[in-house]
Amino acid sequence: MIILASASPRRKQLLESAGLSMCIEAADIDETRHPGELPVDFVQRMAREKAQSVAAKHKQTDNTIIAADTIVVHAGEILGKPHDKEDARRMLNLLSGDVHSVYTGVCVIDLARDSEQVFFCETKVHFCTLSEAQITWYIGTGEPMDKAGSYGIQGKAACFVKEIRGSYTNVVGLPLCETLEALFHEPPQLSKQKHTNF
Repeated sequence: MIILASASPRRKQLLESAGLSMCIEAADIDETRHPGELPVDFVQRMAREKAQSVAAKHKQTDNTIIAADTIVVHAGEILGKPHDKEDARRMLNLLSGDVHSVYTGVCVIDLARDSEQVFFCETKVHFCTLSEAQITWYIGTGEPMDKAGSYGIQGKAACFVKEIRGSYTNVVGLPLCETLEALFHEPPQLSKQKHTNF
């Protein structure tokens, strides 16, 4: 049985699009970033801790646990979910007309094989220049409020995106190709090995 250690409906939908069925068991962990922790280390640690938290409840089973954590990084600042509308506005103004990175850390624990794989994927996203009216409209939709970086590429914010370099599904919340490679025990092709020029 596959267990998705996430309450994200987007991750569930991505895995279902690949023909997988799963149970949902969201992990409850401390998501505080360590001082000086790099974004790539942070997302991988979060994914590992989420997966290990759920795996600990399923010892002596042949279940497979999938966990992920996604962040948006602009100019070295990690942009998580907005605290309120003004925080969402601040983030969208930062992203406007510029390039940012989306990182997702993924951990796959196969209890039957007693194996654990942890990796990350990076996608570069280039936003068009947003007017205050566009930002106000988007915040008014409510869409930014539960998403890292205050936007969802699979939703209304798609019209803000001029270009992406890397995995689209990574920006949605789970790099599907790489996750399936890990799930079926093939070495994932890590996006950290790819360099993009904007």
